[in-house]
Amino acid sequence: MIVKRIVSNVAALNPDEAKTFYESIFGLELVMDHGWIKTYSSGEEMTTQISVASEGGSGTPVPDLSIEVDDLDTALNRVKAKNIEIEYGPKSEPWGVRRFYVRDPFGKLINVLQHE
Repeated sequence: MIVKRIVSNVAALNPDEAKTFYESIFGLELVMDHGWIKTYSSGEEMTTQISVASEGGSGTPVPDLSIEVDDLDTALNRVKAKNIEIEYGPKSEPWGVRRFYVRDPFGKLINVLQHE
């Protein structure tokens, strides 16, 4: 058996609130909308991964989601333009990533990162 995909599901009273955060910050596209569930995608093929951690590294809390981008500064500028609080970073970490933490509209801690 081969695992083909792992999907992160975020509980939300109003899934429409995801649009501003996931579309305008990360440029994700709405690819499925049944009203009660909205799925966003970049259209890129991704590696299937699941991480299990006791901390988020550098003494930070374990994030709910990690989103790797190809241009961290663009993501950071979009977050700042929306007045979204940055909870950690941006910081270059000893394991070769530059990252920052923010919360999505549903309170999930998001680790936004770029490999250096």
